[in-house]
Amino acid sequence: MGQFSTIEWCDHTFNPWMGCTKVSPACDHCYAEQRMDHRLKRVSWGPGAARVRTSDNNWKDPRKWDRAAAQDDNRPFVFCASLADVFDNEVDPAWRKDLFDLIEATPNLVWLLLTKRIGNVLKMTDPARGGHALPRNVAIGATMANQAEYDRDRLKLVAVAAQRSPLFTFASFEPLLGPVVLDRNAPDWIIVGGESGPNARRMDPAWPRSMRGQCLDLGRVFNFKQNGGRGADKGGAELDGQTYFDRPKIAKVAQ
Repeated sequence: MGQFSTIEWCDHTFNPWMGCTKVSPACDHCYAEQRMDHRLKRVSWGPGAARVRTSDNNWKDPRKWDRAAAQDDNRPFVFCASLADVFDNEVDPAWRKDLFDLIEATPNLVWLLLTKRIGNVLKMTDPARGGHALPRNVAIGATMANQAEYDRDRLKLVAVAAQRSPLFTFASFEPLLGPVVLDRNAPDWIIVGGESGPNARRMDPAWPRSMRGQCLDLGRVFNFKQNGGRGADKGGAELDGQTYFDRPKIAKVAQ
C-alpha cells in the first residue's frame, strides 16, 4: 500500500488504511472499490463499513523515502490516499493522528492529501475541536469532477489555505465530467484527467484544453494526467500532441 507510484503527478502512494463511502459523481466507477472490495475482498465499501488499517511494514515505507530524499536534490511527492480518504468521517481520529505524526517525522517529503470531503479539513485539523494540527509539509487538495463541485468547494479550499497554511492547494479534476470555468479562487495546482476503465465516461478534449488556457491566464500550474477511455493505454497522456506533467516547485528542506 506504500510504493513507487505510476500516477504521473506523484512519486509515491501511501495508504494508511483502506475503505471509503461514495460521496460524489466522481466515485461512481471507483477503481479502489472495484479492486479492494469486489475483486480482492480486502475491505467493504460504504457507510458503516469498517475501514481497514494497513500493515506496520507499510507504515515504515515513508521513513525510507524520507531518508533517501534527504540525500537527493528533490522532495518527492507522496499521494495519500488512493484507497481511502484521510478526512473520512468514519475513520478513527486516532488513526489520523498517527498519520500526521508520520508526516511530521518525514519532513523531506511533500504529502499530497487529496479529499472529497474538503469541508471536514478545518474541523479535523483544529485541536480545539478534537482534531490534530496539520503538519507543515502537507499540500491540501480537493476532487472536483464538474462545475457544481468546483463552485461548491473552491472557497472551502481557499479557507483551508488561509487558516492552515499548507505548502500549496490543488484540485484533481479526474474524472473531468464536464467543462469547468475557473476563477481567481482556483487552487495553485490543477490536475486534469479523463476517466478510465470498462465504464469510463467520455471527456471532451475541449474541456482540458480550455482549463489549460485558464491556468495560463490565472498563473496556475497545469497537469494533464490522461485522456481516459476504455482502452488499455487510457487514451494516452498527450493533449494536442504535448504532455503537461508540471508540478509546484517546493524547496528542499535545509539540513
